[in-house]
Amino acid sequence: MKSDLAQTVKDSKAPAIRRAAAVLRLLGKSDAPLGLNAIARALGLNPSTCLYVLRALVAEELVGFDPDTKRYALEAGVLTLARQWLRRNQFPDLAQPVLDRLAQQFGVTMLGVQILGLDHIVTVAVAQAGGFQLSVQVGSRFPALISATGRCIAAFGNYAEADLEARFDKLRWEEPPSFAEWKAQVTETRAQGFGIDEGNYISGVTVLAAPVWKGRGRPSHALVAIGIGSALRRGGLEELEQALVTGARGLSGQMGGM
Repeated sequence: MKSDLAQTVKDSKAPAIRRAAAVLRLLGKSDAPLGLNAIARALGLNPSTCLYVLRALVAEELVGFDPDTKRYALEAGVLTLARQWLRRNQFPDLAQPVLDRLAQQFGVTMLGVQILGLDHIVTVAVAQAGGFQLSVQVGSRFPALISATGRCIAAFGNYAEADLEARFDKLRWEEPPSFAEWKAQVTETRAQGFGIDEGNYISGVTVLAAPVWKGRGRPSHALVAIGIGSALRRGGLEELEQALVTGARGLSGQMGGM
């Protein structure tokens, strides 16, 4: 983690912004406030540099500082930014009824994710039902090309193979496919209109994803279904696939996409 952030900051044209974003993400993931040294150590930052970033974030009311415990946590100022994003982003509101319906019908965990190019996908809506519930929260980030959503991004994003392979090599799977196997799955995803990951990302777990568009070009979002592979096959995997694609197409139409 340290080397990844250090390299990212080194390559960035705005290293101060990269550091600030890393601090905010770390505090957002933490269940408890963190001290300066813990933050600096986790992010591989020099403590004096980390303190400079923290003071700037405190001044902007994005991070709070407790003088008694000497620890930092997210401040209410982040809610202002989130509220503005939610106000202009219609996908979570449109997707939630679809996610709720499919979660209840098939007993799966459903996610609505936003695609941020080849870098990340971010969970923006969640619905859970049934015995298997994956612990995913709104705001959770994942590498863009991982699992079923990654196959959709590669299938419909019109990216150069070299860019895909460079990012693919950095992915972490429990049962990793080869790049050649993954490319074949991407081709299949393009043909059938949805991606499927059967135990590669998480052993024994099947993940399906269908792309959503809000305009021409690359997909902007995706609907994701997650469940135990054996249970999904017994409970009607093909029906879930069809329902997922139908839901994604309906959302694309509502958002003005394809």
